[in-house]
Amino acid sequence: MVTRTVETSGEAETAAAGAQLAPALRTGDVVLLSGELGAGKTAFVRGLAHALGVPEEDVTSPTFTLVQEYRAPHAVLFHVDLYRLSPREVEDLGLDEMTGDGILAVEWPDRWVDLPPGAYDVQIEHLGGDRRVVSIMKT
Repeated sequence: MVTRTVETSGEAETAAAGAQLAPALRTGDVVLLSGELGAGKTAFVRGLAHALGVPEEDVTSPTFTLVQEYRAPHAVLFHVDLYRLSPREVEDLGLDEMTGDGILAVEWPDRWVDLPPGAYDVQIEHLGGDRRVVSIMKT
């Protein structure tokens, strides 16, 4: 079921789509972000984090660190990028444990073999230029 679909035309609007999801999230929730390289996954998480109370400038892509942890006033947000990992390496990250401690936002979730039920599935489709279609579904 599609919760929401929105067309964005720039990074700020993609971040705003993330911010709109934030009020619905609670500790234990998982947000799965799919889209090609440069689609806007980190921009979406930046908006989500900002709406939770994390300064926008603190949010960076976890491509090389794998996991970024952001402490918000009422939640912890774990931002994970699985792009460079094999499914076997993903098993060693302890993603299941992170869900018990905060909200988990995962880029490139196709590398995670045992996806949790009830996650928010965010698909970001690049339409060319700055235009994107962001679809948010609850699985």
